[in-house]
Amino acid sequence: QVQLVESGGGLVQAGGSLRLSCAASGRTYWSNMISWFRQAPGKEREFVAAMRWTGMNLNYGDSVKGRFTFSRDNANTVYLQMSSLKPEDTAVYYCAVRTNPGVGYATSDYDYWGQGTQVTVSS
Repeated sequence: QVQLVESGGGLVQAGGSLRLSCAASGRTYWSNMISWFRQAPGKEREFVAAMRWTGMNLNYGDSVKGRFTFSRDNANTVYLQMSSLKPEDTAVYYCAVRTNPGVGYATSDYDYWGQGTQVTVSS
């Protein structure tokens, strides 16, 4: 079992920044992929960023490349630094862990999910 807890969401003006955190506990392994997804009202959940706990296989969704940075600390917490935020970034942001050691970027590839944190960007 893996438990994931996101934090750091909130309301920000367009052009501003926020940093999301995701603390993981339980059975995590260095080979696991951990990712951020987001879901806006009425839309499907969308891939944002992914990497292994080692930092390898770092990848970003096209809509956030150059604006978001995914990182981790030396414990079991990952971060999503979001800059130059746009109203279209408004969504609930989720972190997720994939237990299969392969690379995956679809929601169906992930086994454990956090409860999500709301990010709202005002224009």
